[in-house]
Amino acid sequence: MEIGVYSFAEIAPGDPPERRLRDLVAEIELADRVGLDVFGVGEHHRPDFAVSAPAVVLAAAAARTERIRLTSAVSVLSSDDPVRVFEQFATLDLLSGGRAEIMAGRGSFVESFPLFGYDLRDYDELFAEKLELLLALRASAVVSWQGRLRPPLEERGVYPRPRQEPLPVWIAVGGTPQSAVRAGSLGLPMALAIIGGEPARFTGFVDLFRESARRAGIEPPPVGINSHGFVADTREEALELSYGPVSTVMNRIGRERGWPPMTSQDYAAASTLRGANFVGSPQDVAEKILHQHELFGHDRFLLQLTVGPMPHEQVLHAIELLVSEVAPLVRAELGE
Repeated sequence: MEIGVYSFAEIAPGDPPERRLRDLVAEIELADRVGLDVFGVGEHHRPDFAVSAPAVVLAAAAARTERIRLTSAVSVLSSDDPVRVFEQFATLDLLSGGRAEIMAGRGSFVESFPLFGYDLRDYDELFAEKLELLLALRASAVVSWQGRLRPPLEERGVYPRPRQEPLPVWIAVGGTPQSAVRAGSLGLPMALAIIGGEPARFTGFVDLFRESARRAGIEPPPVGINSHGFVADTREEALELSYGPVSTVMNRIGRERGWPPMTSQDYAAASTLRGANFVGSPQDVAEKILHQHELFGHDRFLLQLTVGPMPHEQVLHAIELLVSEVAPLVRAELGE
């Protein structure tokens, strides 16, 4: 199983975004040095996140790393242009020596739609149409394509071409069965976000994904699970360090969306074996990854360590624990 980390580069009010970006690149550099498999960077267009251009941050990290795979988490394809997304990640792939990936999604935040002049009523159609174009660009250097919401292309070349053929594209799925079916039918890996509720209820999404691939005559592609969490030397320390930052962020977003406030009891309950959050000691986190592997049989696990603006030194220590203690426990149990 591949084990990795993703971040939205959360910043506290008043903190300078340039410091958070420097810390983020340092986190990716450490993750590469100690042997983490994947690092993902998300896209947001809000004052509480420092990254609106994942490819730029990942390119900075590419120059300072050698082995780790570098992915968006996610690229909000619905409000971006597939030509530019492909060009940026093809360039990143060349700079990194073939380590780039695109994780394409519709986005759980909607600020980018009015920002770039898109109508939220076209939310689903925008993603389907732009994904179709992105895959056409991936398949051929010269493309003719026509849709409803983007100007057509007629025998136009798109360059540079990536080192990897094809450039990996994952579909980020946040809870709609149709998204799982689409990913499976297209033969694209699925990154399933589980950030609340009981993970066991998501088994149907993975079953739909794999069945859709088989019906399309495709061997089911890899499945990844993306979740919130934090790793420290003990469960108590992990809960104490992370609850404040996580509850601040989740309650702020909750007020926007009508969620009830998160309490420390809620947070601790979600961090038990059958909850959604991976908060605890290395043994706790490894046990939970293995428990979910029994449910999903997934191939990749990505942990969002910085759901809130966590202290940089503690994030670095969590990355080290993931590699030195969590990954060996998981791989020994899986016979890898």
